[in-house]
Parts: sequence; C-alpha cells; structure tokens
Amino acid sequence: MTEPTVQKDADSRSDSLWAFWAVIAAFGTYFCMYGFRKPFTAASFSDASVGQIDFKTVVVSTQVMGYMLSKFIGIKVISEMPRQRRATAILVLIAVAELGLVCFGSIPRPWNVCGLFLNGLSLGMVFGLVLSFLEGRRLTEALTAGLCASFILADGVTKSLGAWLLNQEIPEDWMPCIAGLIFLLPLCVCVAMLARIPSPTALDVDARSVRSTLNRAERWALLKRHAGGLTLLVLMYLLVTVIRSVRADFQPELWDGLGEKAAPVIFTKSEMFVAIGVLVINGGAVRVRDNRKAFFVSLATCCFGFAVLAAALVGLQASAIDGFQFMVLVGLGLYLPYVAIHTTVFERLIAMTRERGNIAFLMYVADAFGYLGYIAVMISRKLFTETDDFLTFFTRLCWFTIAFSLVSLLFVWRYFAVRIPNASSELPPSKGIS
Repeated sequence: MTEPTVQKDADSRSDSLWAFWAVIAAFGTYFCMYGFRKPFTAASFSDASVGQIDFKTVVVSTQVMGYMLSKFIGIKVISEMPRQRRATAILVLIAVAELGLVCFGSIPRPWNVCGLFLNGLSLGMVFGLVLSFLEGRRLTEALTAGLCASFILADGVTKSLGAWLLNQEIPEDWMPCIAGLIFLLPLCVCVAMLARIPSPTALDVDARSVRSTLNRAERWALLKRHAGGLTLLVLMYLLVTVIRSVRADFQPELWDGLGEKAAPVIFTKSEMFVAIGVLVINGGAVRVRDNRKAFFVSLATCCFGFAVLAAALVGLQASAIDGFQFMVLVGLGLYLPYVAIHTTVFERLIAMTRERGNIAFLMYVADAFGYLGYIAVMISRKLFTETDDFLTFFTRLCWFTIAFSLVSLLFVWRYFAVRIPNASSELPPSKGIS
C-alpha cells in the first residue's frame, strides 16, 4: 500500500470519527434542551383560565411568544456570532431558561406565565448555535438529520417524562422545573463535546463553500437576491411550523379527539417511528453530491411529505387507519418538509450559489415568521372554528397547508430552475448569483 493511500484511509477514518462525535454531541445537546422547553405541555392546566381563554393556551402562547421573539433577535445574533463563543452562549441560555421555570413554579398564576416567556426567549437561539457547528460540510445533511431527529424524539420523550412526573404528584407548575434539572448534567457534557468539533476541512469548503458571519447589509443583500423563492419557502415553512406546533403542544388533546388514552409512553412510541422515517429519508440527501440536484431533490421530499399528510387525513376520514397510525403518518408528513428545510434546502442553496453566508441566518428568518404565525393562530383560532375540538381544528389547518404548500413548491421549483442553471452548481467560491 502506498503512502498516499495510507494517508487517505487515515483521513477517512478521522472524518468518520468526528462525524459520529458531532452527531452524538448535537443530538444530545438539543435533546436535553427539550427537557427545559416541552415537559409542561403534558399538563392540562384544566383548573384555570384567563378570561375566556383556557390557561394552557395562555401558557403555550406565552412561551412561544418568547421563543418567536428570540428567533427575530437570533437573525442578528446567530448570523454574527463567532465560533469560539457558541458553547458558552448555549450554557448561559440554558441557565436563564431554568431560571424561567423556577419563576413559573414559584410565582402565583396567572403571572407565572412570565417565567415561560423568559424560558422561550432564552431557548429560541439554542438551535442556531448547535446548527452552526454542523453546516458547510460534505456530511451536513446526515449530521443535521441527526440533530433534527433529536427534537422529534425529544418532543415525545419529554412529554412522557412530564406525564410521569405528574403521576408522581409533582404540581403542574413545578413539574417543568424538575424536568429541566434532570437534563442539566447530560446537557453540559454534550455541549463540551460540541465545542471540540473541528472546523470544516478544505474538502468540505470546496464541496459546500465557506460559511461566514454576516453583517446587516450582507443579510439584506442575500435575501434580496433570492427574494421570490425564499418568500414562498418561508410561507410554506410558516404553515408547517403552525401545524407541527399544534400537534406537538396539544398532543394530549389530539389523542383524546382520536379516542386514544394519552398514556405517557404513547408520546415516545409515536415519535420514535416518525424520527426513524425522517432520519432515513432526509439524511439520505447526503448521498447526492451535486448541490443543484440535491436542492431539487429536497423540494421533491417536501412534496412527498405533503402527500403522506394528505393520505393520513383521507385514511382517518375513511376509518382505514387508527389513531396511532394517524399520528405517526401526520408526524412523518409534517416533519419531512420541516426537516428538509433544516437539513438540505438552505444548505444546498448556499452551496450551489456559493453565496457568502450561513444557513443559521436563513433558518432564523424562517423560524421567526413560523412562530409568529403560530401565535397568531393560537390567539385567533376561535374566530375560525366553532368548536373546541382540537382534532377538527387541526385537520382543517392540515388541508389548507397541503394545498398552499404544493402550489408554492411548484413556483419555487420553477423560480430556482430558471434562475440557477446547471452550471451554477460549479461556480467558484468567489462567485454568486447576482
């Protein structure tokens, strides 16, 4: 065996080792973050209300308001933050989030919702910080799919933990704080692992372009250059975020509407199947080396997800599937486009155009408007439905999202197919689409 061959094999083993390390670190960090964000949604808060609004809707909406505001702040903060400050920033944000949960437990209702606003305000920037460690690499889709699998699975696991703590007679207002403490130590370990992930190699940069921080002028310039396509993608993502969040935050109510008992284990069991399907399908985009082709494959993946969602709705209406199958199929149908945006769409858009920038910036633009839309729907939902049945409300939202999103994706496909011809995926790093 020649010396260059030996060196190549050694580099390959090193890349594989760091990829495995990065997936574990990113998955673990964001999985544990959910322990500070989602356990409270397992509670019903049925013994309280604020005016004519049930207390759980107030609690969920308040946390999401903080989370949404954090996304708007993150457009600047995450896109400008240098690598060496990211790990410390994550730990500070988690500490503030736990402080918010302490406030939620110790302050009387309804004023304790201010604690969840603080909690959401701090946690909203964690995803962008974690994502920044993974982007711009030949294996970014696989790494980011692992990261996204964490919030799919963690959504169910943390609800199961929250339900279990409630069964141990932990008060509803203190349960989220206790759940956060359980995840604190493993989160610190995973953040320490994140900090040791090496920067992208020269081969990564050659394949995916340099990822750099952006100032205000550069952020606006990037958005303006691709305004038509990005606007439609953000609107589609907004709708998916709304119904994904309804499904996540009101799972107990949806299970009740389906006639299923919302036992603690059912949250984890359903999300496990969803996470596996999404990880395999979205992570598979890493095998498509051509950036332009991978971009359009990711748009096709989004279309497939909406087809799965439509099939689930039709199957439920025809009584062809049971409640558990419905929740799994809906989860798969929603998370396929949701995760495709995270893993591939923005990643390959930057790679094929060789734009100066980072996907964390584009993700935070999409997330900010996505959660703004969710808050608007939660506040105004009773204006559009005459029933408090979350299942009916949810299915109506799903059908509207399917119709709008499929039409939007057709226009996005045409927009970028014309604007970025095949040759653009081979542009040198100094070039871009103007």
